Amino acid sequence: MRLTLHTDYALRLLMYLGLHADRRCTIEEIAESYGISRNHLMKVALTLTQQGFVDSQRGRNGGLMLGQKPEAIRVGAVVRATEDNFTLVECFDRATNTCLIAPNCRLKQPFGEAVEAFLAVLDRYTLADMLGNPSMMRGLNRLLGAA
Repeated sequence: MRLTLHTDYALRLLMYLGLHADRRCTIEEIAESYGISRNHLMKVALTLTQQGFVDSQRGRNGGLMLGQKPEAIRVGAVVRATEDNFTLVECFDRATNTCLIAPNCRLKQPFGEAVEAFLAVLDRYTLADMLGNPSMMRGLNRLLGAA
């Protein structure tokens, strides 16, 4: 299984905001820090704002901040909100399934369980967990130009 760039950028954006929790951050600043597309990051920020993970304010003193405390943001919830589907194999989607062996195939069950287990593990972690290691925080702060 591979996560989309949308999800990757969403997790990075949340970590950045968690590292800069004392102020609003701009899309420009975050995109430049990570060396990623500003336009793509705008779409990610919109998704995260719509889901309540991020608070967005327009205008001169605008920018982005976390919309929830880091300990309330579950990594699994972010992944569910940013991934468009978890169709690992064709037979997971009844509308487009053309696999001839699907009615008798026994792979669907273990693949389904694997997706559930993957998300269950991510649900055990929060953004606070990702930001909680003091030495990692110092390293990220230097890397991302935090005060």
